[in-house]
Amino acid sequence: MNILFIMIPKEKVAFIYENYTIRQTLEKMEFHRYSSIPIIDKDGKYVGTISEGDLLWYIKNHQELDFKKAEEIPITEVPRKHDNYGIYIDTKIDDLIIASTQQNFIPVLDDRDTFIGIVTRKDIIQYLLKKIDQNFLNDT
Repeated sequence: MNILFIMIPKEKVAFIYENYTIRQTLEKMEFHRYSSIPIIDKDGKYVGTISEGDLLWYIKNHQELDFKKAEEIPITEVPRKHDNYGIYIDTKIDDLIIASTQQNFIPVLDDRDTFIGIVTRKDIIQYLLKKIDQNFLNDT
């Protein structure tokens, strides 16, 4: 299977740039209703993943933080507990499935490490269900 068939392209994925502020990140996550979001640099390279939990812990530990200050603090100052690891477009489906057991979405990178999209756990499950249905129909 080619990952590109189930990948959501970058143009349809909400992401943030590493120079975004905490407030910009919160607003983007709220607008798209995401609990985590990919971070890319100005060259389009995947940097990591920021989660609601990362932001909440940062806010808890910096109680003086208000929305005005959140406009000034770059997202790179927020420690991240876990980054979703990326895969390359030629990754085997078995490795993609394993990655999906550990994270809700998998960033997809090209051969230059440029972020080109994501594959969600939901996309993988739907793909596998279609395969099961096809195999079932072929067996009957």
